[in-house]
Amino acid sequence: MIKLPYKILFCAIGVSLRLILPAPLFAQAVKTSFKFDFGNGKAAAGYQKVSPDDIFSELKGYGFDFGQEVKAITRGEGNKLTDDYITADKPFYLSVNVPEGNYKVTLTVGDVKGSGDITVRAESRRLMLEKVTTNNSVKKLSFIVNIRKPEISTGGKVALKPRELGKYDWDNKLSLEFNGTRPCVDALEIEKVDDQVTLYLAGNSTVVDQDDEPWCSWGQMIPRFFKPGVAIADHAESGLSLGSFLNSHRLDKVLSVIKPGDYLFIEFGHNDQKEKGPEDGAYKSYTERFKLFINKARQKKAIPVIITSTSRRAFNDSNKVVNTLGDYPDAARKVATELHVPLIDLNAMSAKFYEALGNEGSKKAFVWYPANSFPNQPKDLADNTHFNSYGAYELAKCIIEGIRSNHLGIEQYIIDASPFDSAHPDPAETFSLPASPKNSTVKPDGN
Repeated sequence: MIKLPYKILFCAIGVSLRLILPAPLFAQAVKTSFKFDFGNGKAAAGYQKVSPDDIFSELKGYGFDFGQEVKAITRGEGNKLTDDYITADKPFYLSVNVPEGNYKVTLTVGDVKGSGDITVRAESRRLMLEKVTTNNSVKKLSFIVNIRKPEISTGGKVALKPRELGKYDWDNKLSLEFNGTRPCVDALEIEKVDDQVTLYLAGNSTVVDQDDEPWCSWGQMIPRFFKPGVAIADHAESGLSLGSFLNSHRLDKVLSVIKPGDYLFIEFGHNDQKEKGPEDGAYKSYTERFKLFINKARQKKAIPVIITSTSRRAFNDSNKVVNTLGDYPDAARKVATELHVPLIDLNAMSAKFYEALGNEGSKKAFVWYPANSFPNQPKDLADNTHFNSYGAYELAKCIIEGIRSNHLGIEQYIIDASPFDSAHPDPAETFSLPASPKNSTVKPDGN
């Protein structure tokens, strides 16, 4: 009998096991939790130090991203976690490679020897923290970020539009935008969590996470009004109808990950009304597809919610909003009644919102800007369908009010949202959010 050296014998056994056992048993575990301590000082116990030189790369898997420069400030107060921090004069990003799922993000922000003001967005400009101020102190704040990939576990993948291929929502990273007059970031913790109620959004350009200023939607504003316990997964896309949402496998994607007790909010109509086939129409394909979405969600023991389409900005001579959506809002209401589905009548609430501002004043809720308001904008922007940050923020409040009026289970997780009446909106003049770095004059698909 020939005796092999232990190293050779071990390697031979390893090769044999690789031929027998599934590959994942030998794959390196994908990391789903991180603890970062920002600055140039020594890292706090259990944390990974991240300095301004830590630029994101696929090999490293984390770091400052998209070209913005940051600087480290050290206070030397003895607390390793908070005696130094990262800041910048312009908005900056940090990205971390993570698998698909929901992540609890906990930020320690502030300066122990100075003032601070920070607004945080995630992925494609989802508002997570709004103008958090710190004065000679630090705060620890948490929120939930949903990460998704185009691949569908049951087979195939989402058919992304060309405009989505560079979208932060669909890449391999969890990306955070730090913004404000003086954003001071001391530490960051990221942890995958599987116990969140997930609110899936299916819709069009009035719902989608718009990538670029000044375009915005209620779907990317609503995360700001929920504490941990609820994750927002916005699968909407500009230009889609119920039919094209189906045909691009977006419903398949949602159904592959939705779980009992989750929600599916559905808002369509703007693009559906342009479909002119013999079987199309508010009471034909639109109604039947709505029922399909609802039944599919219920088969997964999820909770469907119908949202009527936002009104377009169109006034008559009496300063009243004109319905430009035909029978589609009525058809959505009828489906909700017939199938006993909770209804949020955003069509009615948005009309009251515009009327409260008036014909001229309502332009402040939409992408109405004179030429040269943004870089590379030689012409005026005048859009009566797509919202700016103010309009999207107010519509998100309408959705929150709809959740409350229907007494949906997720209302227990609502934060910082007093009762809201769209006929008495917040003044546009008092609203402000720091702008994200990316902007575009290209109108989103759909109208």
